[in-house]
Amino acid sequence: MIRNILLNAAIAAEAVLANKVRSLLTALGIIFGVAAVIAMLAIGAGAQKEILEQIELVGVNNIVINPIVEQSEGELEAEEGTVGTKESKKNLSLGLNFMDVESIKRIVPGIDAISPEIVLDTELSRNGFRRTAKLVGVENTYFDISGFKLDEGDFFNSEHLKKGVPVCIIGKALKAKFFSREEPIGKYIKVGRHWLKVIGVLEERIISDQSISNLGIRDYNMDVYTPLSTALIRYENRLMVTNSLIQEARRNRNRNQGAVNYHQLDRLVIKVANTEQISAVAQIISKMLSRKHSEVVDYEITIPELLLKQQQRTKNIFNYVLGGIAGISLLVGGIGIMNIMLASVLERIKEIGLRLSLGAKKLDIVYQFLLEAIMISFSGGTVGVILGLAIAFGISELANIPTIVSGFSIVLSFGVAVTVGIIFGITPAKRAASQDPITSLRYE
Repeated sequence: MIRNILLNAAIAAEAVLANKVRSLLTALGIIFGVAAVIAMLAIGAGAQKEILEQIELVGVNNIVINPIVEQSEGELEAEEGTVGTKESKKNLSLGLNFMDVESIKRIVPGIDAISPEIVLDTELSRNGFRRTAKLVGVENTYFDISGFKLDEGDFFNSEHLKKGVPVCIIGKALKAKFFSREEPIGKYIKVGRHWLKVIGVLEERIISDQSISNLGIRDYNMDVYTPLSTALIRYENRLMVTNSLIQEARRNRNRNQGAVNYHQLDRLVIKVANTEQISAVAQIISKMLSRKHSEVVDYEITIPELLLKQQQRTKNIFNYVLGGIAGISLLVGGIGIMNIMLASVLERIKEIGLRLSLGAKKLDIVYQFLLEAIMISFSGGTVGVILGLAIAFGISELANIPTIVSGFSIVLSFGVAVTVGIIFGITPAKRAASQDPITSLRYE
């Protein structure tokens, strides 16, 4: 039995090699179908990984509130019955401030943690080296919400946060630039006009340029973090926001001059305890802030996780479409194999009759033509795998789209290719075996 199969396999291989061009054209559908499946799954896996990394960057169940300096203000018309020309008054808002933080903590249910932030442009210097950076005033909840971990050192303690002690935690990249030959813990670095003691170094976080662009985040590895109280006391006391500053911001807007930032906070991140409640909590916060800010839209509320999930759904639809195209390619490839093999049967009727007359069984003829179809699909699948890997690599390098080729995608596509060869090779094989040997020998 095995000997007969091997003999038929040798005859099938000889037939395939004798018609190289026809075999290659027959396998084209399989080649492109397998390549498309591998490339599609690689793009999908890369997109999935990127989405998960972005969710990790912004944190899970977070609501982000950003101030808007260029605000669209509401208008209040003059009351009826007033004398003179009708005039309008613009509402005044105190901006995103610490009172908003306290109100959210006190009123809004389902809040797990809240992190106010102040971000200042500054300049770092040490041992003759200098560079610009961001000084971020935060509380310890910031590191918990954002999922930051320490590579070395400690987070801020209660005394640091309460008294505004001049200490800082630096990103991993800053350690490499300013403390390349020494341990940074306990050393000082000049941040702006003050020297801050380094008490911790964060673990490095790999952030792609696309993530920075899509999420509006910074390169955290290049930031300096200091207690919120330290940023307020030693750098910019935004607790002293006054009516005059707000009026100045409005006057500058009316004169088409540069807007004045009257907000106390540069960012507010709220972590919701339950994922299912995140939209409802965001609506409550929106209504509360609208009332506290006198209907002035000088803030923006976003839910990064929902945006990323929407982006993921869009990419999944794209992957489904591409998968459908790949499936159609494999189907067309299978039909091509069947058509070519049926044509081959007609061309080789005398060969079939000769084999049958020499003692070959009909099962041997079935094996021969079925093995030819499998060999074509097998070789097409092999070439398709190589082409798919090349396409995935090319997309990653040229289009800057992350791709991940898994062993599962290779096994799946290759297995489908061979299966297609078997399924679509059965009909031509049976057709060949059904030939009458006497009639076949007389065929012209």
